Amino acid sequence: MTEQNQKQLGNTLWAIADQLRGAMDADDFRDYMLSFLFLRYLSDNYETAAKKELGSDYPQVEKKDDSSARPVPLALWYANNPADVTAFEKQMRRKVHYVVQPQHLWSSIANMARTQSDELLNTLQAGFKYIETESFESTFQGLFSEIDLGSSKLGKGYPERNAKLCVIIKKIADGLAEFSDKLDTLGDAYEYLIGQFAAGSGKKAGEFYTPQQISDILSTIVTLDSQEPKTGVKQRLDSVMDFACGSGSLLLNVRKRMGPHGIGKIYGQEKNITTYNLARMNMLLHGVKDTEFEIFHGDTLTNDWDILRELNPAKKPAFDAIVANPPFSYRWEPTEAMGDDVRFKNHGLAPKSAADFAFLLHGFHFLKEEGVMAIILPHGVLFRGGAEERIRTKLLRDGHIDTVIGLPSNLFYSTGIPVCILVLKKCKKPDDVLFINAAEHFVKGKRQNQLTDAHIAKIIRTYQFREEEARYSRRVGMAEIEKNEFNLNISRYISTAVGEAEIDLEATHGELVEIEKAIAAAKQRHNDFLKELGLSLLP
Repeated sequence: MTEQNQKQLGNTLWAIADQLRGAMDADDFRDYMLSFLFLRYLSDNYETAAKKELGSDYPQVEKKDDSSARPVPLALWYANNPADVTAFEKQMRRKVHYVVQPQHLWSSIANMARTQSDELLNTLQAGFKYIETESFESTFQGLFSEIDLGSSKLGKGYPERNAKLCVIIKKIADGLAEFSDKLDTLGDAYEYLIGQFAAGSGKKAGEFYTPQQISDILSTIVTLDSQEPKTGVKQRLDSVMDFACGSGSLLLNVRKRMGPHGIGKIYGQEKNITTYNLARMNMLLHGVKDTEFEIFHGDTLTNDWDILRELNPAKKPAFDAIVANPPFSYRWEPTEAMGDDVRFKNHGLAPKSAADFAFLLHGFHFLKEEGVMAIILPHGVLFRGGAEERIRTKLLRDGHIDTVIGLPSNLFYSTGIPVCILVLKKCKKPDDVLFINAAEHFVKGKRQNQLTDAHIAKIIRTYQFREEEARYSRRVGMAEIEKNEFNLNISRYISTAVGEAEIDLEATHGELVEIEKAIAAAKQRHNDFLKELGLSLLP
């Protein structure tokens, strides 16, 4: 499928969403629509595998016109081979790791919507429950827990809700039917819709979405060789982690750059249950197998993920690449006991008013010695005093802050403030810090400012080759940073002031003489006209 077709599919689905949600909140409708898109993906994937498994026994059926139900091949096979169903499902669990009953397949659900079946809502509920409870727990448990098909937002009673679902699903089915059936296009459409819903969600969008342009910068940085970025992209990452992963788009961007076999395992953590479910769906929709990722629902700051609580240093998990876009200046309640937490005890606790450094230190603790971490934070972390100054100072003295990248304001849906990217390494070769001031390099948009491909490429190139450029980038030694009391405010190190142009006095004098002559000539000509008309002359 071409990029243009992918965009058309995304636009088609977004137009459907915009048209159908009516008075429903965009966030609520997002969850319904994305779940239906995910069911379509699971169904397509399952039917493709079933066709391969059954071979010539897979029923061949002709498509009927839109007004009538279309036969579902797998439903016919189940009806004709009841004695073989158990063995078939066992084999499917082994191969695709889940089972979708024929009546729960998207093609069956779309049929029910097309014929306005009174049982659509009940069947859909049963299908979601079956997928959650009868498939591998780690991946599917609670996946549709936030999708309330009995919600009054869909209608007052069952008949209204059922009728609304018939309309929504028929529209989605018709919209998808116009495009290729290739599975990977659904992943792209899903990602596009998440971005569109984020654009309409305002401040809430920060909970689940990192704008693509910023995601591109972070994912490129962590896939370059950590010690010698100029040598290019690493051949393989054993593991990548995002401890505030939202819908998982940042992790998937890293995977896209490394290729489907370039990462051993993907790890993510997300506190919001709805967003956590979105992330798991997003992984599967992009062809990431359930054995290739682990997303945990829990609080990063209290560190309630068992695999990260391993006390034996030899068994402590560590990651090649860590990316994160945690909530900015998040208020938290650190306890006294947290002062002894292995993540914080060497650096100190972030203040209650802003957990920015708590998030940073959490990720940094689990970074491999040769790993790279890229994190988006508000500018305050660069210069705020108190506890944050102490943490920043230790990180600098220990040689862990590699690069500071200042970005333009108003890039995010959730906030208009300018943000920065900090690149951290446990072992870094240069004994300086690279500052990149990209704050003035953007294209102004209606709602958000935009970074072009050229802007992004310049940031990456500057980081990769540690280039210096007047008013844009500079390598600063530790002696100068110490002289500035470990304040990392970019303006202290890179002047953005444009010098005044030198004036050539002789040339300017000549220009003024010529101007005076032109004025005198024009005045003389004007007076000639006035004289002819018998009017008073100009003095």
